[in-house]
Amino acid sequence: MPLLDSTYNPPLFFKNGHLSTIYSGLVRKVADLKQIRIRITLPDSDFLDTDWSYASSPTNKLVIIIHGLEGSSKRAYMKGSAKNLTESGYDICAINLRGCSGSENKLFRSYHSGATEDLHAVVEHVLELDKYQNVYLHGFSLGGNLLLKYLGEKRELPTEIKGAVAISVPCQLADSLHQLLQFKNALYAKRFKGNLLLKLKQKQQSFPDLISDSDIENIKTLKDFDDFYTSKAHGFTDAMDYYAKSSSLQFLENISVPTLIINALNDSFLGSECYPIEIAKHHRNLFLEMPKYGGHVGFYGNNNLTYAERRTLEFLDNIA
Repeated sequence: MPLLDSTYNPPLFFKNGHLSTIYSGLVRKVADLKQIRIRITLPDSDFLDTDWSYASSPTNKLVIIIHGLEGSSKRAYMKGSAKNLTESGYDICAINLRGCSGSENKLFRSYHSGATEDLHAVVEHVLELDKYQNVYLHGFSLGGNLLLKYLGEKRELPTEIKGAVAISVPCQLADSLHQLLQFKNALYAKRFKGNLLLKLKQKQQSFPDLISDSDIENIKTLKDFDDFYTSKAHGFTDAMDYYAKSSSLQFLENISVPTLIINALNDSFLGSECYPIEIAKHHRNLFLEMPKYGGHVGFYGNNNLTYAERRTLEFLDNIA
């Protein structure tokens, strides 16, 4: 307790984890969601672009949503969740992590799985509006790891934060990387690496003394990218140091608000260490649901509403 039984049973086609993942990432479209962009200046002079959506009636409930690796507020899983929640009476602040909004951020650093200082800056901005007494965190993949780490770090959590939902979470980053480097995930890894290298080449234009052509040519894997850029740009020794310090697994014990994790058992991005079964068994606030199907941020559902979106709303409504 609290390990939750899952009722998710998709159509036969979507029981395949890869097909579920690909459909969600490349095929699914979500329309009719209005997003208003607000730029937040960060303490280090950089910025985050946030996209806001509002319920039809005034509300004191807000959900902060965080995307995954190389995602943005425009991804279908972000817009789908935002649309479902606004239609149910929640306002939405969808974060575009540094460099993910379509505008390159100012500094050499960007975003990473453990950069909770940026999430904290958004929370502070939200609370300064003096409008929302009930704030919830909702993250996907990297964004899920980020929010879990934030909740479990030794800081005084604002009383307005009432709960959280994290979907497809690589809560042990080295374990997830090990999966991504396997043949079964070769196409995903190639796509991630390609996107990251494009951004690194953009960084090179702004910081030519810190990134050379040979540096970029030597990056063959995602771990190479984290060894060269992610770790060095954000104060870690190397990739393994980054994974060790940024994995949320070690922070889960300290979570003090109701928090739901949904990790599909056929998620090819997650190894066994990304399913915190023993921690959840003895945790009063951490609820772990492990559907047999769903892939990575997949969870196909009827009427363009995913199972994860439906469960997120149910969980938050129960807290509220």
